[in-house]
Amino acid sequence: MKRYTHIRSRTGSMDLQFETISLIWILLGLLAFVVAIAMGTGWGDTYISPNAVLSTLFGTGSGEHDFILLTLRLPRVLTALFVGTALGVAGAILQGIIRNPLASPDIIGITGGASVAAVSFITFTGGVVSIKLLPVASIAGALLISLLVYGLSWKKGVTPIRLVLIGIGLSAAAKAATTLMIVMSPAISAGKAYLWLTGSVYGASWQNVYTIVPVVVLGTLLALAFSRSLNAQELGDDIASSLGVKVQRHRFLLILISVVLAGTAVSVAGAIGFIGLIAPHIARRLVGRLYGGMMLVSGLIGGLLVFMADLIARTLFYPLDIPAGIFTAGIGAPFFIYLLFRNRNQI
Repeated sequence: MKRYTHIRSRTGSMDLQFETISLIWILLGLLAFVVAIAMGTGWGDTYISPNAVLSTLFGTGSGEHDFILLTLRLPRVLTALFVGTALGVAGAILQGIIRNPLASPDIIGITGGASVAAVSFITFTGGVVSIKLLPVASIAGALLISLLVYGLSWKKGVTPIRLVLIGIGLSAAAKAATTLMIVMSPAISAGKAYLWLTGSVYGASWQNVYTIVPVVVLGTLLALAFSRSLNAQELGDDIASSLGVKVQRHRFLLILISVVLAGTAVSVAGAIGFIGLIAPHIARRLVGRLYGGMMLVSGLIGGLLVFMADLIARTLFYPLDIPAGIFTAGIGAPFFIYLLFRNRNQI
């Protein structure tokens, strides 16, 4: 028992040690968000100066750029930032639960479940049902496959290794089902589904912003409430239980939070990959392993990554508007291979 008390006090001292570092990076991340909004909305086929952007955003402009900034670009920038934030926080939660640096929403099938549901919606409704219900279908698919993974992983509790193995299997099955539906669907539906699967914030509207912002804010706050539980779970289930953590209950609630965050992000922007893998690694190097500050920094980094990918996609290749998911995959795939090589003795 003395050993566990020592671990508890040591964890508390580490919280104090990383508190200032985390706060600095959180403030820098929030500042970067403000700069992204001010600068990103001005860049495009029609360049608008930062002064004109700020004047329009604060309602003191001439009205000349209102449509471009307020209707076309600002919702797209905000959607990219909050989609990345949701994926970054979800990835940090899953890496803490599974205790594996290779974990991400893709691993346990969250993205796969959302993709199956969304492609089914696009393929089988044929425009009969409003496209506004696509996020509902996507989130429902993510929740369904996550409950299936959790149920199949249960054997006197859920262990990280069973969660990963079953998640990988169901994720592969979901991808196969998605591919089959695309191949067998009409050309128009297949094109829409393929674009959605690639991942893009093209055509983002204020409705997308209203959908994702409350979920990200509430989900992040709930995740922060369980940050100490995640810190304890990293020490192992037995030690976490000895420290008073209700491991199985907290693990289920944390998985549910990550599902809602990732499912909402996927429903709004499609299957943008690797953000949930990359962002937590960068955050961990900046602020350490404790999950209070690390989850927030991971979310901010994820938002900036998706924003930069979308900015590159819509400016460097104009008049083409390339899906942001292509660029996140271009960065994420080599990074994943690097992680596999670095952790080859632990797999």
